[in-house]
This record gives sequence, C-alpha cells and structure tokens, in this order.
Amino acid sequence: MAVAPIGLDQACELVRTGDIWLFRGSSGADRAIRGLTNAPVNHVGMALVLDDLPPLMWHAELGRALPDLWTGTRHRGVQLHDLRDAVLQWGHRYGQRAWLRQLEGPVGRAHEDGALRAVARLDGTPFPSTARLAGRWLRGRLPTALRRRRSPAEAGSESAYCAEVVALTYQQMGLLASDRSPDWYDPGRFWSGDDLDLAPGFRLGGEIAVKLPPPPAAS
Repeated sequence: MAVAPIGLDQACELVRTGDIWLFRGSSGADRAIRGLTNAPVNHVGMALVLDDLPPLMWHAELGRALPDLWTGTRHRGVQLHDLRDAVLQWGHRYGQRAWLRQLEGPVGRAHEDGALRAVARLDGTPFPSTARLAGRWLRGRLPTALRRRRSPAEAGSESAYCAEVVALTYQQMGLLASDRSPDWYDPGRFWSGDDLDLAPGFRLGGEIAVKLPPPPAAS
C-alpha cells in the first residue's frame, strides 16, 4: 500500500534509532552508483536518536560541508550529522529525493549502545574511490573461499562506503547477522524490494517519501 508523503519536520518527529534514510539523485555519480549496484537508490544512512539530543544521521559521504558531531570537525568519509541538516544537504545541495523506512521492533539501550560502538569505531573512516568501491562490492559477492584473507590491520584501516556503514552498524546492534561481509551490501539492499533478514521481532516498514521545504532564497 502506498504511503502518503510527509514533511521533513514530521519525519524528524517520527524518526527513531535504526530507521533507514534512502536517497536518489540524477547526477552522473548517482547514476554510476546505481548502475554498478543495480539499485534503485544511491545513498543510505541510519538515524540515531538518543535521549534529548536532536535526531542524528549516521552515514558516509564525500562532502565535508557539515560538522561531524562525534569529533566536532569537518571531514569527508564516515560522519555523524544533525539529521535535518543532512537531509536538507542531500536534497537542496545534491538534488536528491529522500525516503524514510522505519524500523519496527523493540529498540532498547543495548541496541543504542551497539550503534555507538559502531560510531566510535568507524567515524572518520575515509570514503573509497569509485574504482575501489567497485572492487569492494564485487569482492563481497565472491564465495568466501575465493576471497583473500585480510589481516586485522587491513580490515581495521580500510575505507567504507554508505551501505557498509549501515550494515556494520546493524550488525553491532544485533539486528543483522554477521554471516555476510559488510561489502556485500549496497544501498539497494535497504530498499523494500530486497528483504533484509533482520533479527526476530524486527522489520523495516515501507518507504515513506519525505517532502523538503523549499531552499532559502539566494541573497
């Protein structure tokens, strides 16, 4: 059943930890990512909502226009942003459409602690080049026996892209089994046409289109 679009302010009121945000743009890079992964969307992030803090967006991107709220600095790669600012950045600056998928299930303190462990581990990890992204995605589809075994140092220092970040965070939260390598995931895995095998008692709802306010008038 189609769900009526909602405004960004309403989405920020509804959002909870573990909710998925999906984005689709029309730039050459956006189309290249969708063509490479055969996915309907090119970017994915996860909401983190803690106590009385404003909703946060946990994701990986090339830009550094917004401050990373974990470190207080501006950098590329894996970042924790104010959610509303991040969605407006992707909508107004990058020209992306946005959807929200709500995580249904009893998210508790243990899940939030797992998400924070992922933030502490991954924040600041650089975003890979397009060629490296393609190699990682293809490697994730190889049978385990054919993959080169990587040392802990290699695994801990390599770059990450958006779907890997969300998959790793879901694994740390106990929502997603760790039997698949994070580089198996692409943004389309988090779209409703691709069922994720989440932990018992959890599921992702359908996509809700999010309408953004108009951009501010140029001065």
